[in-house]
Amino acid sequence: MTEAAKDVQSAEPAPDGTKSGRQRDFLLLWGGQTVSETGSAVTQVALPLVAVVALGASTFDVGLLTAATTVAFAVIALPAGALVDRGSKRSIMIVCDILRLLITGSVPLSAALGTLTMTQLYVVAVAAGVCTVFFDVSYQSYVPSLIRAEHLLDANGKLGVTQAFAQLGGPGLGGGLVALFGAAGAMTADAISYLASAGAILGIRTREEPPAPRRADETLRGQIAEGLAFVVRHRILRRIVACTGTSNLFSGMGTALSMVFLIRVLHVRPALTGLIMAGAAVGGIVGGAYAGRLARRIGSARIIWVSMLVFSAPQVIAAAAWRGWGVLLFPLGWGIAYFAGMVYNIAQVSYRQSVTPPELMGRMNAAVRFFSPLQHMRDVPRPDALAG
Repeated sequence: MTEAAKDVQSAEPAPDGTKSGRQRDFLLLWGGQTVSETGSAVTQVALPLVAVVALGASTFDVGLLTAATTVAFAVIALPAGALVDRGSKRSIMIVCDILRLLITGSVPLSAALGTLTMTQLYVVAVAAGVCTVFFDVSYQSYVPSLIRAEHLLDANGKLGVTQAFAQLGGPGLGGGLVALFGAAGAMTADAISYLASAGAILGIRTREEPPAPRRADETLRGQIAEGLAFVVRHRILRRIVACTGTSNLFSGMGTALSMVFLIRVLHVRPALTGLIMAGAAVGGIVGGAYAGRLARRIGSARIIWVSMLVFSAPQVIAAAAWRGWGVLLFPLGWGIAYFAGMVYNIAQVSYRQSVTPPELMGRMNAAVRFFSPLQHMRDVPRPDALAG
């Protein structure tokens, strides 16, 4: 038996709740995140528009604002993982949702009062990013307490489909809300979505396994080092980290060139580029729907490398696109990349959750995120950022 198979079999499900109770609690978590993910996608559109339209921000200002939303993952991911392992993940998620409700809601409130400034937007971006770091690490570490190890692939597949739908429909919804209520007003939807998420998590009844007792001489630095050592010494986990980090780097480079390629080489009208990218995102939805079936047929560990080496190979046809009808090769190739990325994400996240002891779950997830800095969303499968 391989090391991967032994690790998966040794992962014991948490003894907390009946099967029907677990299903109900997972549906609550899933439903809350469906609303929250959609709201966050709205803010991705609305926040830079607030800066440009309401405050007349420059291109540099908008770039700095975008960077502010992601810097927290690089700065505090590792300490966040250790702190998450010390406390109740469910409680941390609820607190983070409430804080993000207040932080995000301050933007439309300040806009209505006429007191909104760029400084506030920077503070909002950084503060919301810090809360998102703690929420995301807790969220990914909490799922195994609701779902038995053998059902993790299916559960993560459902969560992945939800995230793909949010990324597909959220920006369009955001554009519509901006047209109706203005850029600042549209962010109210995101604030309300955090309230829905907190309410759903509050409704979860499954008992979470309490954190392991700390040694008297145990420090935060020592706990961080323990989490890093677990990831680095685990033969398969360190390969997953290397694969994810490398893929993120080169996929990010490709994504940065994609708009230039579409507009300057293929002469696609700027208004149609979003439609092309949205059409490609359908591949992620299909990947989420079929990841579990593919893993059962190919193997839950083998599917991790098959998705990258085999499923993603045909994406190169995107580079062969030409003007006219040939432009359709681009969304087709990009859709294949989304499909392969989604299958990879679901498979490797499920594997990580299966082989990691509960007391190290937060630090493991934080360490993987730290080594995959381009992944700043909650394992949203995109060609430019594979899951961390």
